[in-house]
Amino acid sequence: MVPSWQRNKKLQTMDNELRQKGFSLTEVLLAVGTLAIGMLFIAGTFLAGVHFTTIATERTIAAVTADEAFAKIKLYAIGNPLDPNDGIDLNRLNPSNLMYINDVLRVPIAFSEFAYPSTRTNPEEKQYYWSALCRRVAPDPNRSVQVTVFVCRKVGASTKYRNPADPCNPAVAVDYPMPVRVGVSGAVGSNVLNIENIENISWINDGYTIVENTTGDKYRVLERVESQPGIFNRIILDKPWLGGQSGSVWVVPPSITGSRGPCIVVYQTVLRF
Repeated sequence: MVPSWQRNKKLQTMDNELRQKGFSLTEVLLAVGTLAIGMLFIAGTFLAGVHFTTIATERTIAAVTADEAFAKIKLYAIGNPLDPNDGIDLNRLNPSNLMYINDVLRVPIAFSEFAYPSTRTNPEEKQYYWSALCRRVAPDPNRSVQVTVFVCRKVGASTKYRNPADPCNPAVAVDYPMPVRVGVSGAVGSNVLNIENIENISWINDGYTIVENTTGDKYRVLERVESQPGIFNRIILDKPWLGGQSGSVWVVPPSITGSRGPCIVVYQTVLRF
């Protein structure tokens, strides 16, 4: 028979062993730190998911907006075939430059038609807008017209944008984003352009889409860099420049208040009238 003192000693030893099997403070801190780092990575994936979901939503809306824009342009450009004072005036268009759709229509499109969606609400309260530039593909008898549609988001409810007729004067700003012309220069075949006017430097930024004026070719701006210390007037394109050594491009600049770029995407098609 085991004496009681030996039995008590054995139980005390077992109890001490059980007490010593807990986690130390260092182990707890390491576990909490690992969990915190993991949660940060998980939170980052959620933020990235929200970002890409927003982009996908805007791209989907932009595609629908562009389809509606092309349909409206076709309808307004055809006009009333029995009325010579209606529809598009092809004689105002030529293959060497782009023009606003309202500058070549005999009856201009109303402001409310440029807003999306096409509902009976105040167009100034809507968030998406489109603008269109036209270029005749070839002279008569060819009646094909290249149409470039800029689909934009409105950045802020009371934000003002540069008026294409007087883009350097904030006093004559418009209520929705529109493309303006910016002078550029560069060697043919190079993917580097210089912005000519110092006051227009901030109008073209990384990720923007620009459209060459004479051909309607689209280019993506990869980066805006310095041409000399402190002057960021040089842009790097995604493909070689095929315009002239001196010319201009169309771009939707930031709002006058300096918010993010309003333009979502630029679509092009050729319509025959």
